[in-house]
Amino acid sequence: MKWFVLIGILSVAFAKHEMYKGWKSYYIGVSSVDQSKALGPLIQKFELDFLIHPAEGREGVVLVKPQHQAAFVQELEAEGISYRIHADDVKEKLDYDDQLIEAQRRSTMSRNGGRQLPYDNYQELEVIEDYLDYIGETYPDVAKVVTGGHSFNNHPIKYVKISTTNFEDETKPIIVIDGTIHAREWITPPTVTWAIHKLVENVTEPDLLDRFDWILVPVINPDGYKYTFDKERFWRKTRSFDTHPLSLICRGVDANRNFDFVFNTVGTDWSPCGETYPGTHAFSQPETRVIRDILHENLARIALYINLHSFGSMIMYPWGHDGSLSQNALGLHTVGIAMANAIQNKALPNFPKYIVGNTGLVVQYFSAGAASDYAHYIGVPLAYGFELPGLEESYAGFHLDPKYIGQVCQETWEGFVVGARRAGDLFPNKK
Repeated sequence: MKWFVLIGILSVAFAKHEMYKGWKSYYIGVSSVDQSKALGPLIQKFELDFLIHPAEGREGVVLVKPQHQAAFVQELEAEGISYRIHADDVKEKLDYDDQLIEAQRRSTMSRNGGRQLPYDNYQELEVIEDYLDYIGETYPDVAKVVTGGHSFNNHPIKYVKISTTNFEDETKPIIVIDGTIHAREWITPPTVTWAIHKLVENVTEPDLLDRFDWILVPVINPDGYKYTFDKERFWRKTRSFDTHPLSLICRGVDANRNFDFVFNTVGTDWSPCGETYPGTHAFSQPETRVIRDILHENLARIALYINLHSFGSMIMYPWGHDGSLSQNALGLHTVGIAMANAIQNKALPNFPKYIVGNTGLVVQYFSAGAASDYAHYIGVPLAYGFELPGLEESYAGFHLDPKYIGQVCQETWEGFVVGARRAGDLFPNKK
């Protein structure tokens, strides 16, 4: 009987990623701006899904459906664009990833008396929410859990306000960090919850509490995040029904195109079926309205905003819609370099070195309506999009082995520490 149960469990597990059967992922290399531009028309033509956009000197990674692979490769060869296989069978790699995640879960629970931790594995939404509630209940003098709103499917969007002065000392700059605006970017919630851990449970840099107040949002997009665990691993958008007629067939909006900054002018899909569909109007999504409200409610004191993504090992700053520089470009670049150097000093030698620069110029791809651009536009002096490391190098799995999540958390935390301190030095009393 036990064998039948085991076989049933394995059958369900290996059917989970059936939609990705036959899919391949490719490394793509470009050597000129012209080659970067040549990729643009191929995105819709072949339904391409870029996990990393290629830049000169840095390969990108793209998912390609079976029916488009031969023609896609022909187009690359015609344009002289280099390519190589990243994953020959995406479903097989994802199945193996699931085994690693489950093994990590069992190991964590055995070490922690049955308790799961949100910063050493790719965890489901409930584990992260339970951790936030635990923090709020256990450390009420320093941490307050806030429900900023509810998603389209009515999941609470929770964040933690961390302060030794209950946010009442108006001379303290505020640091805001959020993750999972794109549902599939699973490495981002652990880095945010690790920051909570370091500010509340394991304080080794007390000046970060003495000098700053913090707002940390592990999962902006709970609907999409949950959907990536239950249905489609590479789902990117929210899960709303938009007012566009096609949204009944193709759900969701790219939340990082939904902010009110040069909205829907470049780098977006006109159709709800596209990965970068921005919605019918800015802030149409309850998820982006939560971030908007956090920014506006605390704008007088926010010195640093970090919007976390994956993958690519990049620290990018405005403006992403046209590659131009803001009036604070020097400060943005120098603080970005300082954060990257701090991360690099902690990084493993096989991790890519961080690239720092203007969003549009680094990825050679312009996009409007991004969270970091909006934050900078309304007055946050230091606003960044972080692309964390996270793709496996075509060994057994597809994503970074869960055993490296702790490493990513720790090295990214070093970047946060330096970024906060530099922000505090530049803007000691932003109000």
